[in-house]
Amino acid sequence: MSELPAGLAVLPVAGLPEFSPGDDLAGAIAAAAPWLADGDVVVVTSKVVSKVEGRLVRVPPGADREAVRLRAVEDEAVRVVARRGSLAIVQTRQGWVVAAAGIDASNVGRDALVLLPEDGDASARRLRARLRDLLGVDVAVVVSDTFGRTWREGLTDVAVGSAGITALTDHRGAVDAFGNRLETTRTAVVDELASAADLVKGKLAGVPVAVVRGLAVERPEQEADHGTRPLVRLPDDDLFPYGARDLVAARQPGAELVPRAGDLAVVAEAFRIASAALPEFPVVLRYGGEEDGVVDVHLSDAVSTTTALNLGALLGAAIVQLHAEGWTTRWEPVGTPGGSSLMGRLWLGSPAA
Repeated sequence: MSELPAGLAVLPVAGLPEFSPGDDLAGAIAAAAPWLADGDVVVVTSKVVSKVEGRLVRVPPGADREAVRLRAVEDEAVRVVARRGSLAIVQTRQGWVVAAAGIDASNVGRDALVLLPEDGDASARRLRARLRDLLGVDVAVVVSDTFGRTWREGLTDVAVGSAGITALTDHRGAVDAFGNRLETTRTAVVDELASAADLVKGKLAGVPVAVVRGLAVERPEQEADHGTRPLVRLPDDDLFPYGARDLVAARQPGAELVPRAGDLAVVAEAFRIASAALPEFPVVLRYGGEEDGVVDVHLSDAVSTTTALNLGALLGAAIVQLHAEGWTTRWEPVGTPGGSSLMGRLWLGSPAA
């Protein structure tokens, strides 16, 4: 078991100016905190990093600032996770899932909006190297931003960039004091540091930088310093890739689809899951002729208004499930079956390029 630190100090860096594009952020920090020492962790609010790097969206005179902000959210998003009114939870190109793409309208003039840094890890590496040059100190750097938290009210600061520190401390395989082997425990150290630093930076005090001192952080080799990339949850591990209200609205039928392997198995599983949520209703699935990516859906009961409505509910739930699994679909009803059990064809695959 690792030893606990004797104590930690979280120190605000006061006296920093208002920053603009092109300013020397590292130079300002070095001038305001010449007392920086080896082993310190310098936590810098992403907003000042973005300002000096020019990551701003200008609001033209007379323009609707909120409309400009909403357009910027769409531009920065690579995927909409959930939407309610004007609020959008999106995945950014950096990999973060965050409200409004992390775009900030506070602590900046009315003529601008602040985007997240293009690459927070690269920003942290540059700042760390520059502080070494200016002060001769070996510090770690964390770039922080304020995020909401799933299923919890309130905001907290998390890391969106880091350098000179291992982002995740992996405790898997260790044994606790009671003999239990840890199976899943990985601690997001850089997030904890970001939150601790915010206690002295605050949201309205105009202190964008703080220093955490006294923590023996794990330092990766330079070539193995992956910054905050290990914090990004990969799609295969994401149990909640969509908001509950948004899965249906986000689905777009595919006009042209490229077949993918495993289509029959996945559509059978989708119907099984749909059946679990609805009254049991039997259907029969068969490959549609010689083409891949086509599944014929047959009724096993006589066609009636009731069976048609039941099939529609079941089919809708199955299509939503397929969309959640990353499949694109297209449903083609056959019209009036005229005695046939075939109700329609479900095409599934990937969108044609």
